[in-house]
Amino acid sequence: MPPYDPSAFPPFAVTVDLVVLTVRHHALCTLVVRRGEPPYQGRWALPGGFVRADEDLGEAAARELAEETGLRARSGAHLEQLATYGDPHRDPRMRVVSVAHLVLAPDLPAPRAGGDARSARWAPVSELLDDKHGNHGNHGNHGGREAGDALAFDHDRVLADGVERARSKIEYSSLATAFCPPEFTVGELRRVYEAVWGVVLDPRNFHRKVTGTPGFLVPTGGTTTRQGGRPAQLFRAGGAALLNPPMLRPEV
Repeated sequence: MPPYDPSAFPPFAVTVDLVVLTVRHHALCTLVVRRGEPPYQGRWALPGGFVRADEDLGEAAARELAEETGLRARSGAHLEQLATYGDPHRDPRMRVVSVAHLVLAPDLPAPRAGGDARSARWAPVSELLDDKHGNHGNHGNHGGREAGDALAFDHDRVLADGVERARSKIEYSSLATAFCPPEFTVGELRRVYEAVWGVVLDPRNFHRKVTGTPGFLVPTGGTTTRQGGRPAQLFRAGGAALLNPPMLRPEV
């Protein structure tokens, strides 16, 4: 084995990117920031940034979320590592490897721009991805958008991967409840599935499936009229991590 030669390994950086998803106005939305500095100045991007030498990946993700948007990670949010992206040309400044994180949470407030972000907003996923039903195909084709409307770096791909992860996981896990408040109705949970999958579900069939899946939902004993109409029964998430049988996504 040849001796180690530092000059053979050019310097590179590690970043974190955040796919933050929530349901707003019955639509699946993601958090985007308008870049205030080169490269891609003025373009929309996922929040994120460079990992500091004295912090781990989770700390970096939480810091970037707070610095660029004013939002803070909280115990009610679901946070997981999504994937690692290391194309040599993904960042024009230098070789950059990014560890993307997926964040799911209900009722997230309006973001506040900060750091190197000029502005921040919640954007419907259907406006950013080629196909709102999850058939993303070629990430170089942006569904009729001008090239300048694409997200900065390779963030179109990162977002598509994050959305597909969420769409797939709510089929076989109880992750859909992460988009709901602590107590919710079956109708509110159904609207989460409809927003994430981009479909319309039959209310009666959905009610039968979710209430009949062991460990998925637990009645709280309360009711609410916040959706209008007759009082609706309130539930909370049960202890089941995996759903058996799964909630299969309708074919579209």
